[in-house]
Amino acid sequence: MIRWIVGLVLNAGLLLILDYLFEGFVISGFGTALMASLILSIINLIIKPILIFFTLPITIITLGLFLLVINGLTLFLTSLIIGDHFIIESFGLAIIASIIISIVQTLVIKPIKNG
Repeated sequence: MIRWIVGLVLNAGLLLILDYLFEGFVISGFGTALMASLILSIINLIIKPILIFFTLPITIITLGLFLLVINGLTLFLTSLIIGDHFIIESFGLAIIASIIISIVQTLVIKPIKNG
């Protein structure tokens, strides 16, 4: 439970860093980033497996690269749910941000959760 909370806080911090890196990525504060991190984890738990199942043929054809689109879609959906406090101006930016999030999670957050 504690590791999950640490992961949420680290993801929220990462979202705030992305706010400074990209002009079209706007998040109003740490509370919004924490809420976005929570909603993103719920979407990844419930909706992402359904999307992966229904897009499995195209994911296989693209050798897994379509998963980047699904990750971008979940991040973009999170911004739509939160509304005016979390804005991603384009779907391409959502894909780029999701790639950065995936890399940082692989290098930083997953070793903390496994440790």
